[in-house]
Amino acid sequence: MAGPDFDTEIKQLQATMHTVEQVLDVDAMRKEVADLGEQVAAPDLWDDQANATRVTGRLSALQGELERFSNLMSRVDDLEALVELGQDEGDADSMAEAETELVRIKKAVEALEVRTLLSGEYDAREALVTIRAGAGGVDAADFAEMLMRMYTRWAEQHKYPVEVFDTSYAEEAGLKSATFAIHAPYAYGTLSVEAGTHRLVRISPFDNQGRRQTSFAAVEVVPVLEQTDEIDVPDEEIRVDVYRSGGPGGQSVNTTDSAVRLTHLPTGTVVSCQNEKSQLQNKASAMVVLKAKLLALKKAEEKAHLDEMRGDVAASWGDQMRNYVLNPYQIVKDLRTGYEVGNPAAVFDGDLDGFLEAGIRWRRGADKAAAN
Repeated sequence: MAGPDFDTEIKQLQATMHTVEQVLDVDAMRKEVADLGEQVAAPDLWDDQANATRVTGRLSALQGELERFSNLMSRVDDLEALVELGQDEGDADSMAEAETELVRIKKAVEALEVRTLLSGEYDAREALVTIRAGAGGVDAADFAEMLMRMYTRWAEQHKYPVEVFDTSYAEEAGLKSATFAIHAPYAYGTLSVEAGTHRLVRISPFDNQGRRQTSFAAVEVVPVLEQTDEIDVPDEEIRVDVYRSGGPGGQSVNTTDSAVRLTHLPTGTVVSCQNEKSQLQNKASAMVVLKAKLLALKKAEEKAHLDEMRGDVAASWGDQMRNYVLNPYQIVKDLRTGYEVGNPAAVFDGDLDGFLEAGIRWRRGADKAAAN
């Protein structure tokens, strides 16, 4: 069996990396890292804790992105050197090693190339994720907590900072809902394909008869707004409620009414935040979440209007977009893309990149089809 054409394969990898470098605008990323580095070095940085958290989180995420790109470029260069050495010396072991590394690099480059497909208006933004337990009782609440862990583990593996705004615990186990931000470039564009209804089938650990249970959880993903975004929310349109933060089982987190709930009266949108000990900090954080959700609502209304003018368009993002089956067999399958894996434990531990890449490619194809 003939081996790969290394010269052709390496030239293709180098060309793809050059395209990725241009689309990501790596030079601009380096300039931003330098600017953020100066801000981090300022002695008064932590006088404004919210800004300091944003700056340090953004710096860490950008540094991680640049390191990922640079390391991959180095691996392509090292592969080229290894192939030249193996060919010059007729070293079969070096050529076998090069063939194995070629497969790994192609997979890594393909994953990075997916980033170039994220060209939507808000794709470059950080992501605000809300998970809500659906039908299925305590199993659904437990499933919601499993999903939150899945996304936070995915973020940890990529060294993306996670900021939890609100968690509402269920009485017996799990979560009623949770809202958290993932601070990373393109987090919204990447995770937006996760929006929809997720379905879990398993033997319920909460059923003393060991019966199989189906439960659901909803995932909402919206972009984090920037100061330049124009979302005006008059004070008279917001109802502010304060209450005491609570943890699992109703345990008091503190003894003051520091948690804040905001209700946008015209739309009925409700957000809450109890992560900070200060009521003012929680109100500011809740306003960030509220404005992000109102922007997403505005965009959804605009899209619905466009779809109505365009005519009948096949539904794409909606109910039951992914199944997680733990019994009678083990599989996680995305119903839109057909992508599936037979190791649910790894998926729940944050191994999501395959699903994200398939979803981004699928969405790009669906957008092109709708445009035509």
